[in-house]
Amino acid sequence: MTTPMDSEKRILVAPLNWGLGHATRSIPIINALMANRFKPVIASDGEALRLLQKEFPQLETFELPSYNITYSKKANSFKLKLIKDSPSLLKTIKREKNVTESLVRSENISGIISDNRFGVISKNVPSVFITHQLRVLSGSTTWLSSKLHQKIISKFDECWVPDHVGTKNLSGDLGHLEGYTASIKYLGPLSRFKKQDLPKKYDLLVVLSGPEPQRSFLEKKLLDELQSFTGKVCFVKGLIEKEQQKAKANHMTVYNYMTSTELEIALNESELVLSRSGYTSIMDYAKLEKKAFLIPTPGQFEQEYLAKKFEDELIAPTCKQNEFKVEMLKDIENYSGFKYVQYDLNYKKLFGLF
Repeated sequence: MTTPMDSEKRILVAPLNWGLGHATRSIPIINALMANRFKPVIASDGEALRLLQKEFPQLETFELPSYNITYSKKANSFKLKLIKDSPSLLKTIKREKNVTESLVRSENISGIISDNRFGVISKNVPSVFITHQLRVLSGSTTWLSSKLHQKIISKFDECWVPDHVGTKNLSGDLGHLEGYTASIKYLGPLSRFKKQDLPKKYDLLVVLSGPEPQRSFLEKKLLDELQSFTGKVCFVKGLIEKEQQKAKANHMTVYNYMTSTELEIALNESELVLSRSGYTSIMDYAKLEKKAFLIPTPGQFEQEYLAKKFEDELIAPTCKQNEFKVEMLKDIENYSGFKYVQYDLNYKKLFGLF
């Protein structure tokens, strides 16, 4: 006997494990799939997989080969390290393709949504690639990295860009290319959060994420600097571990991680936010209309571009990681903060591909 659950189309959702942004922006997609009578099947690795397992314990999950993306200790060596690691990365993508095809067969997959995982694609089912980077910044080699990325995108049936069409957008030059002919659909910004009118609990919320060792470098820097901060601080390290840990000392409460619900509340209860300038974080701050201070990951051109874009637009101040001083947080007063622009996405129409 076939139950309604058995008849639901199964969609493989596979975010990249590079920081937590790709996984967290998959959350509204997964919720929308379930709301539209699809059955999401999650595939990833590392902290991204662990986060989604905590968010959706009722869903099936599978582990994919890890890209093992880490940063060099010196920011200016990052591009060189990526080039050096590329043969290993290409082997991983090939393994990823094989695992994906196996999952399509064994798990009766009807469609694929890959957030920046190059090998999660199949010729046997509709395959979607999610990215906000139609242009991939890499300094003097931006033209090459962009062409390579666009070639990968063109192999998918559709490319979904989580941003607005037109000039009032969040991704700027990254997500908007004139004359690009691939099958692009703009979704509007994706955020798992909702704005709530809650009483203020924290003067500052710190949210960390991203590959090591730079995440740890920033954690140590901020914990030292914020000792002299006069208000209440909530500090989230972004370490997805088996059990949540909470430590309180003087004016600072430190968590290893928060669930989506906990972080949504903390964001709504905080006056200011201090974090990386990752694109998913930017989308969250726009949805919640937050005032923020942004510190880009050293050597990551995309985050450096976004931080400068919002500083130039007088939305949020920024500085280099090694230059941060606690008194810089006062600069936020001179910036407007992020604003939310309503965007109604028709998920039923979007998922019609499957």
